[in-house]
Formats: sequence, structure tokens, C-alpha cells
Amino acid sequence: MKFIYLIIASSILFPANSYAHELPDLGDVSQATITPHQERQIGLQIMRQIRADPSYLDDPEIASYLSNLGHKLIANSDETRAEQSFEFFAIQDSSINAFALPGGFMGFNSGLIIAAQSESELAAVMSHEIAHVTQKHLARMIAGQKFDMIKSLTALAVAIIAARSSPQASQAILIASQASAIQSKLDFTRKHEKEADRIGLSILLDAGFEPQGMSSFFERLQRAGRFHENGAPSYLRTHPITYERIADIQNRIREMPYRQVSDSIDFLLVRAKLRALQGKPHDAVEQFKSRLDEKRYTNEAVERYGYIQALLRDKKNNQANNELAHLYQILQSDSSASILTNHPLGKTVRVENKNVIAGAMIETLSASVKLANGRIPEAFDIYKTALKIYPQHRALIHGYAHALIQNKQTETALEFINKQLLRIPNDPQLFSLQAQCYALLDDRMLKHRALAESYMLKGHYAAAIDQLQTALQNSNGNFYQLSSVEARLKQIQALKAEEDKEK
Repeated sequence: MKFIYLIIASSILFPANSYAHELPDLGDVSQATITPHQERQIGLQIMRQIRADPSYLDDPEIASYLSNLGHKLIANSDETRAEQSFEFFAIQDSSINAFALPGGFMGFNSGLIIAAQSESELAAVMSHEIAHVTQKHLARMIAGQKFDMIKSLTALAVAIIAARSSPQASQAILIASQASAIQSKLDFTRKHEKEADRIGLSILLDAGFEPQGMSSFFERLQRAGRFHENGAPSYLRTHPITYERIADIQNRIREMPYRQVSDSIDFLLVRAKLRALQGKPHDAVEQFKSRLDEKRYTNEAVERYGYIQALLRDKKNNQANNELAHLYQILQSDSSASILTNHPLGKTVRVENKNVIAGAMIETLSASVKLANGRIPEAFDIYKTALKIYPQHRALIHGYAHALIQNKQTETALEFINKQLLRIPNDPQLFSLQAQCYALLDDRMLKHRALAESYMLKGHYAAAIDQLQTALQNSNGNFYQLSSVEARLKQIQALKAEEDKEK
């Protein structure tokens, strides 16, 4: 496993496995002069670079799960402030890490989610990160340096991404971005990490998870750090998670009521999906097959789900269809796993409200398998039935719209997309699909208008402006549409001017 990615920027981005650095004592919260708006703008600038990188996991099911888990923790925290917004996302990387950015953005590596041996462990990492945000640790750090590090923060986002393919290159970027100068200002006091541990434990307990998840995960990271010591950077060797810090967490846990919490089926399916996306497709298939053959699993339905995902990725579509039938048989015979609503053969399995994400994930996979095998009517039936039960599940929405477009039902697709945009107008993928429809209908003006909205929602103001200007050049003479594009162009130009001014 790669432990370099994100650890390079650990002193700035507060990785959840903070065996690299402790934070400096920046004084009381009253010393922070950076406003929530300024903090959010810094975070947005960094997120634009992260979203543009292929490592950004733009998967609505994984994002939905992380968001649901994060907001469950936030809802049970007395520390969160009404004005603080949060956004949770995943990075496709096998290294074990997570990080908080300015403005409440929180990233989680796929490797960390897979490495978490229970949902309580993942929730513990997330609680720790939420505590860093609610206590304004990062805002205080930026304010304490009087904005000297803002450009470095943005450059560090590039370093984070570069570390995936070239640790040497990322180290060079780190130095060029003056991060070494920032690092030299760190005193490695444990105040903020201990504070995040303390508040994170409280959030974890209040949300109904096992508080033991925090100590167990940190202990495992500490052992991993020792195991990889020879290949680790010097700061990783000299600044591990300390025994003192783990002992402090364990002492706090002893005072808390013991509880044992079962993992949600959502958590298990998301981990299985991420495992299916890791490494080479053939290797992923073989790993799932081996575990199934040797019965090395705790939930066969979950393991079959991951196996089917891996088979689809490896283009073994017919085999995936056979395994799908097997998966449905398992689910129908196990009442404890009743998470489905629509069997492709017309059979029904009872739905449990707590498994809404899981049921929709199975239906989305089922439709994908049917499409991959050219069984279009079956796929459309699954989409239509599932969307009646899970109308807000974005993977189903995107999948159905894309399937309609691919099967030359452009007008039906456009009608469906426009209806969805009335409910969820902040979905860039829907605008991208809308643009595809307009392109097929040869409406260039509305095509570029839709692309502009997609770019706008991703925070790319300049690209959105270019698309709107192109839309005006392709005007079809419709006065209402022309006026709408012109008005939108002025709005985005004003936003970009404001952003440039803040820079």
C-alpha cells in the first residue's frame, strides 16, 4: 500500500491517520480572522483541481453513502454550527488516508474505506475529521499564518494528485510550493489532535457507533507504519501515532458504555464495490472468485455483488448475468438480506427502509448487467420499477437517462432529464446528459447552455463562460432562450469577477 499520497500534505490537510504530524498551538479561536466565506472559497479552489483529476471518484452511490454517514454523525454533534457546510467525497487510491480541506470538504481514499474492518472504524475516522472542522483548526492555522500559505494550500492539492504516480515529483512540488517553509513552523504539539480525538469520540458515541472503532483503527495504522518503516519518509518514522495518544483514547473509551453495532448493508456493499474497482479487472475477478470458492466471507450476497461488479468491469457480461441470478436466489432465501424490490423475472423481495441505498445499488447493478448483455427491455423495466421506489437515487437516474440516449430514445431521455432537474437542479451529470440530448437533436445553443451549467456546478467559471459565449454564437433566434443565456452569462461573469477579486 502507498502511504505517501496525502501524507506529504498531512501537516496542512489534517489526515485522519495523522501518524505524520501533529498540529501547532495556534491559540484561541478568537485569534482566527479568516471568515467562513473565505475558508469556503479556498476549499472550492482546491476542489476544482481534485475534481478534474481522474482519481476523483465521481460515483453517486459511494458519494451518497459517505454523505449519509457524515451527516448522521453531524446531526448528533453539539459542536457543529448552522453556518458550517460539509461535503464528503472519495478518491480512487489504494493508500490508507483521509483529509479535511478548508470549507468543510472531506476526502476519503478508497483504500481507507476498504481497510476499515467495521463501519464504526470508518465513522471514527470521519468523526475525527469533523471535529477538526468544527473546532476551526484549519481556519485558525491559515489565519495564524496571515494567508501566507493560501497559495501553498492550492499547490498542495496538485502535490496530492501527483503523488499517485510519482512520489519524487510530488516532493519537488511540495518544496516549490513553499510547503517546506510551512512545515518548519509546526511545533508538533498534540493539542489539536487530542482535541479532535476527544470530540470525535463524543460524536461517534452520540451517533450510535462503537467508540472502540477509533482506537482499533489507529492501532492498526500504527502497526502498518512500523511495518513500512524502511520505505516511509523520515517524518512518518519520527512522527507516528503515539502510544500516548492511543492510550488516551483507550482511557476515554473505558468510561463509555460498551456497545456492539452491526455494520449496515450499505457499508458492506460500498466496500465490495470499491474492492471491485481496485487494481486490474482480471485480478479483482480472481480475488472475489477465490473468496467465494473458499467461503471466506461474512455475507455471501455482498460478496456476490462485488463479484458481479468485477465481472462487468472485466467485460465478462454473460457470466455477470449468471451470477446476478445466483445473487437474487441468495437474497430471496435469506430474509435478513431482504434489500431488493424488483426481481428481473417479476418476483419481489421485501424492502426494509434502513436499506434504501443498498436496495437501489442492487437494482442499479441489475440494470447495468442487463444492458451489458443487450437485454434492453429488461433493463428498462428494472429502471422504471426501481425509480418508483428509489426516485432520488442518482445512479438509477443517471443510468436510465444514459440508457435511453444510447438506445436512441433521445426525446424520451430529454423529457426525463428535464423532469429530474426540476427536483435536483444541482446535478452536473444531469446537465451533461442534457447536453448530449441537445447535441443529438442538433440544438447547439441549448447544448452549450447545458454544458455551461455542468461546468458551473463543478466550480469552473471560466469554462462555463466560454460555453455560454459559444451558445450565443449558435443562437437559433429564440428570443426567450437568447435572453436567458445572456442573463446567465452576466451572472457567472459577476461571480468570476468576485472570485478574481478575492484572489
